[in-house]
Amino acid sequence: MTSAVGLDLGGTQIKGVVVTPAGEILRREMRATNDDGTDSRAWAGVAKGLADELGGALPVGLSAPGLAARDGRSIALLPGRLRGIEGLDWTEFLGRARPVPVANDAHSALAGEAWIGAARGLQNAILLTLGTGVGGAILADGKILRGHLGRAGHLGHTCLDVHGPPSIVGTPGALEDFIGNHNIAARTGGRFTTTHALIAASRGGDAEAERLWLGAVRALACAVTSFINILDPEAVIIGGGVAQAGDALFAPLRAELDRMEWRPAGQAVQLLPAALGEWAGAIGAARAALHVAG
Repeated sequence: MTSAVGLDLGGTQIKGVVVTPAGEILRREMRATNDDGTDSRAWAGVAKGLADELGGALPVGLSAPGLAARDGRSIALLPGRLRGIEGLDWTEFLGRARPVPVANDAHSALAGEAWIGAARGLQNAILLTLGTGVGGAILADGKILRGHLGRAGHLGHTCLDVHGPPSIVGTPGALEDFIGNHNIAARTGGRFTTTHALIAASRGGDAEAERLWLGAVRALACAVTSFINILDPEAVIIGGGVAQAGDALFAPLRAELDRMEWRPAGQAVQLLPAALGEWAGAIGAARAALHVAG
C-alpha cells in the first residue's frame, strides 16, 4: 500500500504529513492558514497547495474543527470560524479520485495517538487537549466514539459550575472556562495573558499565581474524575499547549487524582502525556486516508 497525506486544518496553521502504512512519518510541513474572516476561502487554497506539494497522487485525509458530516466528506457545522468550510466537499475540491475522509480534529488526534502514540494498544482511552479551550475525544472498545451527531468528545463543555457563565455552546461553568487560555486574563484579574505566564509565575514562587494555577488544575482533576467514572478508560491522555508545562501540570494533577479517583481494587487509570504533539491530527487524518485506500 502507498503512503498517504494527512492535513490538519486549524485556525492559524495548516499541518501536513506524509505517513507510510507502517506509521513512519516521511515528511512534515506547516503553513499559515490565511483565514481572513471572509467567504474567500483563502485557507482552502493553502490546504490544496499543501496537499499537492506533499503528494498529488497520494490518498489524502483531512482533520478540521467542527462536526464532520455523516458521509465523512465535509465539515457540517463550524460556527464562527473558517467561513465557507461548512459543506465543502473535500474530495471534489482537492480533485482526488479516492474519497478524502474528513473528521473532527480531536477525533483525528486521538486516532493518531491510538495508532502510533500514547494510546497505542489501548481499547478505551480519553484524550484532552488543553489550549485556547479544551478539546476532547473518546476511544471506546477500540473505536473513536462519534455519537449521534458527531458531537461526542466535547469534554471541554462539561459543566463544573451550575451557576457559571455559559460557554460558547451554552454550557454553564464549563471545564474550558476553568483552564482554557481564552479567558486567562479575566480569570487572573488581568495579571496574565497566557497560561504559560501564569505557570511560570507559579514556579517562580508567586503565591497568588500558584493559588490560581492549582485551582485550575483541581477543576481539571474534578472533570477527569467524572470522565473516569462515566467512561471507565484505561488511560487519560493530556495534550495541547498547556500540557507542555510537564510536571507543573502532571504532578499536581496526579496528586489531586490520588485524592479523588475511585480506584476499585486499587486500580488507577493511567495519566499520560500525548506523544504526537501538534501533529497528532494530521497523522490521524493520514491513517484514515490509508484505511480508505485499503
